[in-house]
Amino acid sequence: MALGGNPIFNGKNFRGATQAPPVPSYSHGQPQYGQPQYGQPGWASQPPLTSDQLQQMYNRPAAGPAETGRMTFDDVIVKTAACLAVLLLGAAVTLFVAPGTANLLMIVGALGGFVLGMVNSFKKQPSPALILAYAGLEGLFLGGLTRFLDGMFPGVGLQAVIGTLAVFGVTLALFKSGKVRATPKAVRFFMIAMLGYLVFAVINMVLVWTGAVQSPFGLSSSVHIFGIPLGVFIGILAIGLAAFSLVMDFTSIEQGVRQGAPEKYSWTAAFGLTVTLVWLYVEIIRLLAILRGDD
Repeated sequence: MALGGNPIFNGKNFRGATQAPPVPSYSHGQPQYGQPQYGQPGWASQPPLTSDQLQQMYNRPAAGPAETGRMTFDDVIVKTAACLAVLLLGAAVTLFVAPGTANLLMIVGALGGFVLGMVNSFKKQPSPALILAYAGLEGLFLGGLTRFLDGMFPGVGLQAVIGTLAVFGVTLALFKSGKVRATPKAVRFFMIAMLGYLVFAVINMVLVWTGAVQSPFGLSSSVHIFGIPLGVFIGILAIGLAAFSLVMDFTSIEQGVRQGAPEKYSWTAAFGLTVTLVWLYVEIIRLLAILRGDD
């Protein structure tokens, strides 16, 4: 499981992506290719076109992104839906098997998802098979986690799903309206806050593993500030960071479509969104569990 932030886009601008091959342009009825390209003979060496052929070319509609092999928003939506469908399938497995098997699958999903998350993050070229495998493993993890926490606090899983969809919808609406943008100043604040969050998470994990703190959520539920568990403040911060990570993802996707990134990078975009949504869901269900456990 990726803990957050989103290294998926290599700087959030599809760095390393190359433009799709350009579409031939015409001026005064003549193609503008004078040199051979892509190993093919130059247009200048081709026989002249007849007036009827030229008229047919002028009447033909302009090629869109799909026809020229460039990434589109539809590509990203379809591939993200595929990732989420595989994730839900993995979650369904751990929800309906025996409890002991579900716990084992949750551990396998967490470790395997983390490994594949790193592999996909640093691969120069997106691999649909590895991305879908990551989604399936994260599904095993989320299904096991949901089953465990929902057994302790009935209904918390459904609440977390609704909360995740609500945060995603509101963030997308704010981004589309232009009210929220990944400005350089906001990104710097995000990186500082993210570093602080990761330091706390590592310290908390060590304390739980060594038995220094007996609470399953560590300092998040054992330390209180003005009677409120520390985990509530940390959880709200983490959800805010995950929401801003969505904004950064949306920005990267918008830039990729505008700059004509190759269609294959829609898998990169889908992977990035999946990572952020997994992180967001984990933070929401953990916050809800801490609130319910403090009642």
